[in-house]
Amino acid sequence: MPKITSDSLWELAAAEVQQQESEEETVSERTVFLMGSKAGGKTSILLRCLERDEPPKPTLALEYTFGRRARGHNTPKDIAHLWELGGGTSLSDLVQIPVTPVSVGSLSVILVLDLSKPNDLWVTSEKLLQAAQTQVEKVFSQSQKTKPGAKNQSVQLHKFYLKTIQSNIFSFDQQDRELISPFPVPLLIIGSKYDLFQEFDSEKKKVVSKTLRFIAHYYAASLVFTSIKSESLMSKTKSFFSHLAFGLDRGKTLSSDFSKTLIIPAGSDSFSQIGPPSVTDVDITSLHAKNPKDLWRKVYEHVFPHQNAGEQKELKDPSKDPQYSEPQIDAMRAQKDQELEQYKKNAAKSWKGLELET
Repeated sequence: MPKITSDSLWELAAAEVQQQESEEETVSERTVFLMGSKAGGKTSILLRCLERDEPPKPTLALEYTFGRRARGHNTPKDIAHLWELGGGTSLSDLVQIPVTPVSVGSLSVILVLDLSKPNDLWVTSEKLLQAAQTQVEKVFSQSQKTKPGAKNQSVQLHKFYLKTIQSNIFSFDQQDRELISPFPVPLLIIGSKYDLFQEFDSEKKKVVSKTLRFIAHYYAASLVFTSIKSESLMSKTKSFFSHLAFGLDRGKTLSSDFSKTLIIPAGSDSFSQIGPPSVTDVDITSLHAKNPKDLWRKVYEHVFPHQNAGEQKELKDPSKDPQYSEPQIDAMRAQKDQELEQYKKNAAKSWKGLELET
């Protein structure tokens, strides 16, 4: 039985729902949610994919834009609703805004990971994917509780997608069937800043590449490495983006050689081809991993230990993030903070005085 990728399953699901409801959509609307490494190039990649010649600006919390594309001459333009989450993992709670009962039926997720900062890669991917997956499943669960007889295309589409992709797992080999856990909506993982990454030591590049191949295959996702400095790589990235945003053909390019840029469409890889985690200076059995994914995480963090947990926690408040600094506003904020602290102290003294009087 030939493999069916997660993206093609989504298209089959859409066709099935449209046939069931016997409706012809004049305009297609899809939602693409971008998230990933802080300052990892999400905005730059998005602007290039939309062919917008404008300088990228730092993303403030969560930003929305849209893209349109005509399917032919004198035809209505399809619309892609595009959400971009800023701040890395610090603002992951905001996933609830773009992931709603209205959007979930046509939702795709793009995870952009900064290849030049491998120490943050695993934590960033794990936290953001978990946040998005939890919200998708929550929305889908809530949508199922709509009153009987009510038409909910998003629920039908999502239900068909999940049922079909779960049954398709049996077309994978035995090992893959036991390990794979398909993401609930189509997922594309982009490794950005490849121009910097290619200067890394070959063994380190191998660890990063194999780990990202494992993560992508585990979630039945597509994986592509790119750089905004390369027209060729951006062209391939745009094909994957346009496939999610407008349903266009993403091409048949496949590259799984870790010494080159990775371009692996969903369903084109296997755990046997990826092989075991790359490690030479530690006994894998000593890591006491709970499952294969946990083993990959421990091996990866042995090579690239995460170092910025304290900093990320401190920057939970975007107003303290130097990326968004405004000298005049920050000075006024500091003054108001001091006034607030003084007010709290005075109020505390007043309450103590009242307590003594009573």
